[in-house]
Amino acid sequence: MSGKFITLEGGEGVGKSTQARRLADALRARGLDVVLTREPGGSDGAEAIRGLLLEGEGDRWSMPSEALLFAAARADHLAKTIRPAVQAGKWVVCDRFLDSSRAYQGIAGGLGDDNVLRLHAIGSGGVLPDRTLVLDLADEEAAARAHARDGGSSDRIGGRDPDFHAEVVAAFREFARQDPDRVRLVDASGSAEQVTERLLGQLADLLP
Repeated sequence: MSGKFITLEGGEGVGKSTQARRLADALRARGLDVVLTREPGGSDGAEAIRGLLLEGEGDRWSMPSEALLFAAARADHLAKTIRPAVQAGKWVVCDRFLDSSRAYQGIAGGLGDDNVLRLHAIGSGGVLPDRTLVLDLADEEAAARAHARDGGSSDRIGGRDPDFHAEVVAAFREFARQDPDRVRLVDASGSAEQVTERLLGQLADLLP
């Protein structure tokens, strides 16, 4: 039996990491074998690249260099972690995947969506998740959550200016509009429990 590949996406401060853990636990409670992973990272090679991407000054990498590093990390992650797990019948829940590169480097970063998709085709064979859940939150609440989480500090990508992050959020919403079968917007307001239930609701057609 083939497993499923589920990704959580969204801008800064919407609760992706928390909800990825909660969703994985909820799926396990339903008897599923679940692998929880993240990007950049999720395999030895990708974790090595993670430090290069997230540490240092904001201008450490040009946007093309940043996109290439993400694509390289993703290729290793897919080959070493995601694909083997899905082929073994497991459900993979991943905190960020391709759509983050499309939003951050492709749209907000100006590299172009087509170029990011081209890199993904080369590095990862164009593989897409079975379902992408985009956590969506009002800008003010997301900013407040991000500040509370980071204490005013963040990694080199999270620390970019508000206009950049506004473009990221707009890009995710547009992806959901363009591809509603795969990409679903999920209201991230309210309690953690409420958000997890909304995520599960968007997976109802995939659950056994």
